[in-house]
Amino acid sequence: MQHGILLAIVLGYFGLLLSIAFYTSRGATNESFFIGNRSSNWVLVAFGMIGTSLSGMTFISVPGTVAAGGLGYFQVVIGYLLGYLVVAFVLLPLYYRLQLTSIYAYLEQRFGGTAYKTGALFFILSRTLGATLRLYLVIKVLQKFVLADMGIPFEATAIAILLLILLYTYRGGVKTIVWTDTLQTTFMLLALGACVWYLFRKLEFPSVGTGWKTLSDYGLTQLFNYDPASPNFFLKQILGGAAITVAMTGLDQEMMQKNISVRTVGDSQKNVLVLSVLQAVVVFIFLILGGLLTLHAQATGAAISQGDDLFPTFAVNQAPFWITVCFLIGLISALFPSADGALTALTSSFCIDILGIRKPEAALSEQAQQKIRLRVHYSFALLFLFCVFIFREIDNGSLISTLLTIAGYTYGPLLALFAFGMLTRRSLHPKLLPVVCILAPVLCYVIKLHDKALLNGYTIGTELLIINAALTYIGLLLISGKPRTSPVSGNTVA
Repeated sequence: MQHGILLAIVLGYFGLLLSIAFYTSRGATNESFFIGNRSSNWVLVAFGMIGTSLSGMTFISVPGTVAAGGLGYFQVVIGYLLGYLVVAFVLLPLYYRLQLTSIYAYLEQRFGGTAYKTGALFFILSRTLGATLRLYLVIKVLQKFVLADMGIPFEATAIAILLLILLYTYRGGVKTIVWTDTLQTTFMLLALGACVWYLFRKLEFPSVGTGWKTLSDYGLTQLFNYDPASPNFFLKQILGGAAITVAMTGLDQEMMQKNISVRTVGDSQKNVLVLSVLQAVVVFIFLILGGLLTLHAQATGAAISQGDDLFPTFAVNQAPFWITVCFLIGLISALFPSADGALTALTSSFCIDILGIRKPEAALSEQAQQKIRLRVHYSFALLFLFCVFIFREIDNGSLISTLLTIAGYTYGPLLALFAFGMLTRRSLHPKLLPVVCILAPVLCYVIKLHDKALLNGYTIGTELLIINAALTYIGLLLISGKPRTSPVSGNTVA
């Protein structure tokens, strides 16, 4: 009976999303799909992007890190705050000044078509892997704790969810997602608040101070790691977090697609700064939730589930049914802001950056562009499905670390390309540029595989992205030529 109610809630939630999509996609054009006609409200974008930036990965994985590492993950979040400053005051003014629909068009203006397509392809690879990893995690939890008992196979769950995402994104694009993400972020935060409140009452803490002291007594509030040899050393985590934000937000078409849909650069900057603060607060609350879940397991004598299973095990098997409902709503609300936005951004990037359907020389009508866009949209949905099945085979039980490692390999070349373009005036050899961008991550993989032996006991953590970008940057220097363009505008220098 309860599983039937949960399934009905999921279907009702989808119905609400489809209603919003129908309303917001009326009169939709390719322009509204790609950048929302540059008319999005910055307040809505900032709030909705909390769900996009956090996703089901934060909802499930972050609480599971507390039992073993205390509040250590917040070191990375401190780095995020620094990275958002770079995004707001360095990258956004550049994007608006050049009036970009795709941010990778900057690379074309600066270095030519090869750099443009290389940057876009690395984004497509990065976002496809990241989005499908997040998608897989939520499908896994839904399957394990709700749908398996109803006899619904994993494959059917994955296909159904992707079909539903297609239904509400294929027409409206960014214009629809700005609104659906706002709704989904609201539900995710309400679910988080309800679970924290319930655990606080269940553990009978008379005040917030008492709860914090108890968490501290159990060693669950330790924040900074001062061991330089540890992958969680605070300086590594902070610098790595800053680089991750610059790359995964500022150089990511999905995240910037929403930002540049805002009317002015000033409003877009306000969006990013507000987002950075709200994201830090929300992640901190998720970490507190992880501490409370650990205390609850110890108080009840229950085994402390490891990693990604900690929160779902409590919400579905140990909490009252209303908490289960809140958890489920929060989970699916955390899923869709990352999956729908990624699908839309990947479609936009492939159509604009790789196929060039909006270039004047393509001479394609609005109708022809729409046909191509829909085919690409459906193709990426199939690719998502394939990747979800791959991740099921390689699941290691704590996917937040897997996500950050993947980002370290795939976003490094993007970070280096943009940095090289903005910090130097040199040109790049078009045929050797892709080679450098491929070889640098491969070299990083070899170094990380043998880091302790090669680096005298040093273990690489989140700074992998910085190392990858540095190696790529050095490679770009080696293949660079005489100065031909300005470091920002791309104009010819006399």
